[in-house]
Parts: sequence; structure tokens; C-alpha cells
Amino acid sequence: MTELSRETRETKIKCKMDVTNSEESIINTGIGFFDHMLEALVKHSGISLQLQCKGDTHIDDHHSVEDCGIVIGQALKKEIFPIKEVERYGNATVVMDEASVHCALDLSNRPYLVYKIPVVGKVGSFDVELVEEFFHALTLNSGITCHLIFERGTNKHHIIEATFKAFAVALRRALVENKKIGIPSTKGIL
Repeated sequence: MTELSRETRETKIKCKMDVTNSEESIINTGIGFFDHMLEALVKHSGISLQLQCKGDTHIDDHHSVEDCGIVIGQALKKEIFPIKEVERYGNATVVMDEASVHCALDLSNRPYLVYKIPVVGKVGSFDVELVEEFFHALTLNSGITCHLIFERGTNKHHIIEATFKAFAVALRRALVENKKIGIPSTKGIL
């Protein structure tokens, strides 16, 4: 289990994560829709996450969402690396009603994000542009290469939820144990 905290003038975050245990997760960022997305992420990835964030949401949700992405990414990096005896690559297409989103990822220890999710506006009071900010912060701090690609859909809530779930399922698949592969790289290290 990894425990991290981050405190700035904008946010105060505490995080506990275990990628090998799917115990009940407790998430409270003060942003209802974001909590809902993170709950979907941990449920479908099979990881355990306890996350508490107190942020300057009286200004807007940006700092809280981005800083949670930073902390979750840092926790994932500590949990995953040095990598050995896992599949390394994962992909998933998740549908929610009319929406479909594909995620392909590589536990490469080389952070990179391709984000092609064309949603704008708000879901409730949540600015949907923050989804990209979250995944950018997460990938940059986790060492994961991640491609998130919109396939179809019209409902913003469905598209965003499919995005979080596609990432979760791809991560779960990448973390599947594979003792035969050893270190999953011809370089001998990731």
C-alpha cells in the first residue's frame, strides 16, 4: 500500500492506494461528479483508493481535479514500478448506452497522453475540460503511456464515464500477473 499527501495553497490531499487489493474505496474530493468518476475508475480497475481532497472549489474545480491527478499518478507509479511479472499492455473499449470510448495503455515508465475526447461544456456544474487535465496530470506522474480515443456518443456524462471506465479496465488488464514474462521489456528494465 502506498500513502501520499500533497499540500499547496490551493489543495490539501491525502491518498492511500493498493493496486493488488480491491477493498472498499473512500473518495471525497468535494466535487460530486468527479467523485463519481473516480469511484468508477477504482471499481473497474480493481484497485483500492482512499482519497480525501480539500481544495479551493469556491474558485473552481480545476486545482482539485488536477492535483488529485498528480497524487493518483504518483501513487500508481509507486505501486507499479519497478515493473515485473505483469502483462504491461492493456486496452479496453467501454460503451455506455450510445457512447463508446477506447483506451490503450502501456506501463512504459515513459509518460505520454493522447487524448481525443471531443466534449465541451459542463455536466452539472463540472467543467468537462477538466477530464483532460486529470488524465494529463495522472499520466505525467505515473509513467503510463495512455491513449484515450472517442469512438461515438452524444451524452457528455456517458462519454466521460466511458472514458474513466475504459482507462480502468485497460489498467486492470495491464496489471494482470504473468510470471512467464518476467520483466516485460527487451531492455530488461522499465
